[in-house]
Amino acid sequence: MNEYLKIAWRNIWRNKRRTLITTASIFFAMFFALIMRSGQIGTYAHMTKSIVETFTGYIQIHKNGYWKEQTIDNTLEINNDLIAKLDTFKNIKIAIPRLESFALASTGIQTKGVLVVGIDPEREKELTNPAKNVKEGKYLTHNSQGVLIGKRLAQFLKANVNDTITLISQGYHGVSAAGNFIVEGIIMVPNPELDRRIIYMNLPVCQELYGAQNRLTSIALNLDDPKNLQKTTKQLKAGINNGHYEVMTYKELNPELVQQIEGDQYGGYIMLGLLYLIVGFGVFGTVLMMTVERKREFGVMVAIGMQKRKLGLIVTLEMIFLGFIGIVTGIIGSLPLILYLNHNPIQFNEDLAKIYEEMGFEAIMPFAIEPGYFIGQTIVVLVIFAVAIFYPIYSITKLKEMNALRA
Repeated sequence: MNEYLKIAWRNIWRNKRRTLITTASIFFAMFFALIMRSGQIGTYAHMTKSIVETFTGYIQIHKNGYWKEQTIDNTLEINNDLIAKLDTFKNIKIAIPRLESFALASTGIQTKGVLVVGIDPEREKELTNPAKNVKEGKYLTHNSQGVLIGKRLAQFLKANVNDTITLISQGYHGVSAAGNFIVEGIIMVPNPELDRRIIYMNLPVCQELYGAQNRLTSIALNLDDPKNLQKTTKQLKAGINNGHYEVMTYKELNPELVQQIEGDQYGGYIMLGLLYLIVGFGVFGTVLMMTVERKREFGVMVAIGMQKRKLGLIVTLEMIFLGFIGIVTGIIGSLPLILYLNHNPIQFNEDLAKIYEEMGFEAIMPFAIEPGYFIGQTIVVLVIFAVAIFYPIYSITKLKEMNALRA
């Protein structure tokens, strides 16, 4: 076998131009395919992260029917048995209680409709972690009576740290909800749309404002392993869903995001398909040219005693060498750029940034590094070569020595 490998290796370098053309086509196909796929997967992960880690969590538990009618009257009562039971599930990292509602916020200068979210300051650090995004002032504590507001909202309301914000709304079962709160901190939320309207306050303070003592709109769950999302969801539905609760994943909470990702992914597959179709024709053309050029050579080798089966094996090894050279160089060539873009995401400006912000995402394009798409693109190239190799093998098996020697 070693002899066949040596012969195959020497053969591919007998015609350096042909070898370089073939490997270059594979190199550029791998290079562009890996860059494209890395950008796609990185963008999808960024979009998902923006939704999950900025607000929703991987799974949410509500009172049954809350998602169809999202009012503060349709809240669930805090159940210590439920919280204790959630802690027994292996993949649940932490359960985060929240009370969410809307209000009219005013500083006396400007007025705007806002989203008020009552949180447990310490538990919230395990998911959205507003503490790391505090730009001015300080983060909430369990004794805080003030609020945190988004930076864009603060700019609109012309509010600074230690200013007073007035909130007016309707509370639980129609009670009047109004209060004045000191701005304890200003945070920059990664999701621009949320940053324009978010106000955080301590959960007990929020419950008192809305007259919803001991009540929650949702329990957001962070997971140890997001890959087991569906399995954990099924376990939750079987374990706690007795008709009082609804268990929803972030995909169900954001169907538009899922549809957008799926649509873009199919478009990416089409682009990759066209790229590899072009490469496939290039490889087949090279193989066809090689087979025709070497017809006399094959005839001589068979005439002096080389078995067609062994000759076919040598040609197969040549194709494998060409494929692996192109694949390895393509991976090596693309990896530094992918690593750089992974640590330094592309920043969008002006028009593109506005489009991203309107969709509720930070205007960046990070690139992902996952073994899966490297393996996937390698398999595609090997399949192309596996298909292309049938022609020279078929030509060798049907080779007529006399005709080949006259070629």
